[in-house]
Amino acid sequence: METPYDWLTVMTFAGLIVLFLQRSQGEARDHLWQYMVAAVGCAVTNYIGNEAMKSGEVVMHAGAVALFIATIGFIWRVLQPFKQG
Repeated sequence: METPYDWLTVMTFAGLIVLFLQRSQGEARDHLWQYMVAAVGCAVTNYIGNEAMKSGEVVMHAGAVALFIATIGFIWRVLQPFKQG
């Protein structure tokens, strides 16, 4: 836990775990593959971001931020964490 990418992706992944555990009770609403896509998005974002921190390349930082935003967008749109019911 040394870079901002570590903190952001781990916090996002922790929220994803909580969402999965809450939704694993009762009637199935989501599919496991949807959580896998979001988890892989967090992992790849973290990897690219950490490599960008080492190399200092701005393009890699932009790619990591874009992928993180896409991952958050996927979670928001597909998994709908704040939708009631």
